[in-house]
Amino acid sequence: MNKKVLASILATVLTVTTLAGCGSSSSAPAAGGSDANAPAASGDAAQASDSAGKQTDGKNLPTLTTEPMEITLWDIATEDPSKSTQEGAVQRFMKDYPNIKINQVHQQNDNYKQQLVVAMSSGQCPNIYVHWGGGPMAEYYKSGYANDLTEMYAKYDHPEFIDAAVAQSTYDGKMLAIPFGGLSGCDIFYNKTIFKDLGLEVPTTIDELEAVCEKLKENNIIPFTLANASKWTGSMYYMYLVARHSGNAEFDAAYTQENGGTFTSDAFIWAGTKIQDWVKKGYFPDGVNSLSADDNQDRALLYDGSAAMMLHGAWQVSGIKNDSEEWYNENLGVFRFPEDSEAKAKGVPQDVEIGTAIGMGMSFNCFKEDGSVDQDMLDACYVLATQYFNDDTYNNDQMTSGTQPSIKGMEENIDDPNMKIIADVFFNASNVQLWYDQYLPASVTEVHKNCMTELFGLEKTPKEIGEEHDAAMKKAIAEQ
Repeated sequence: MNKKVLASILATVLTVTTLAGCGSSSSAPAAGGSDANAPAASGDAAQASDSAGKQTDGKNLPTLTTEPMEITLWDIATEDPSKSTQEGAVQRFMKDYPNIKINQVHQQNDNYKQQLVVAMSSGQCPNIYVHWGGGPMAEYYKSGYANDLTEMYAKYDHPEFIDAAVAQSTYDGKMLAIPFGGLSGCDIFYNKTIFKDLGLEVPTTIDELEAVCEKLKENNIIPFTLANASKWTGSMYYMYLVARHSGNAEFDAAYTQENGGTFTSDAFIWAGTKIQDWVKKGYFPDGVNSLSADDNQDRALLYDGSAAMMLHGAWQVSGIKNDSEEWYNENLGVFRFPEDSEAKAKGVPQDVEIGTAIGMGMSFNCFKEDGSVDQDMLDACYVLATQYFNDDTYNNDQMTSGTQPSIKGMEENIDDPNMKIIADVFFNASNVQLWYDQYLPASVTEVHKNCMTELFGLEKTPKEIGEEHDAAMKKAIAEQ
């Protein structure tokens, strides 16, 4: 796909509702650490003698230009702690390389993908941009907006990322992004105080979960807080219910649309029906489709005791801690999404979890006007992403805020009890299903998210929603 074709596709995408990706602007997670197995510095790959005092000294990295250079970086770190952490990485890099200016632009999460689409379609794509991997990353590469990092990654030092993080940063055997986000599992956060006061036990099956919801309703407490204006937040319930009812089998088949695969199969109908049943029973807040996750309207209902549970990503740990560490320590617990006991009895695996091994990744758009690679700029971007968004300071900030870097061995440093549970769930999973809105092709992603509005708004039946998915998936496959 060339850039002109992409511009046409992106223009079509812009006619739909604003894009949003899984993750939170208040807690975009990051990874860190150095590759202990990387080769020692040698030859022209070592830093030049005039770089004495840099934190990259002695490492096997490209020698960066001494000429003036400007690099534009887009991220979604609009709030602390991620904002300060990511700005700190940029400042440390510019201190070591004062001739290179990094223009760091923070974008609101819900608008970020849309702004990136506009920038690409107008030829104004930033030199470094963050994303969630999956289908969109592949499209960025095929459209000419992402450098192939395979050779650089093999040649130069980098953090020793876990295999799953490398896999999610790879497409068609090519390394297209540097992971900088931590392990983002998806679990149910709950108010331990409310559970204790009402004598509720942590549910392990969906039947038990529904019994807990009924008890909460009897006490005028909303079972689940959910801000679904962003649409991907509601998708978490849909994904988990599909996974618990069929493992990965039915989603994988629907994705390829082969051998009878369809989004109207049993698991999808069951998941959609369950969600609409929960909506009718009042398990979610009134006006759920108008509440904003970016404005933390879901967390607000947890804080004031109006709601007892919230299905969300692990980044909520740092966000809630940053809001009030005292409230966090006194009230918040976490448990994995309960099992479907009937499906389990039929042999359906119940250890498929939802989330990502990278949180986010950084891709580079370093090309000259003639289409050739701007190697000087690409070298600088590589060093920034692998060494400064991955140094000890960055790692410590991430661990302190409750984010586990996607680095081998880092799980041994976790001391937060909730993060320990999240990590255990993640590492015990048979498979981690990447968020649908990141895994699906971009055009199908938009249909999927719009369907989540329709699902929670009781506007269409689960079968109609499945048919919308199928039509979009067939079209995307035909256009590949």
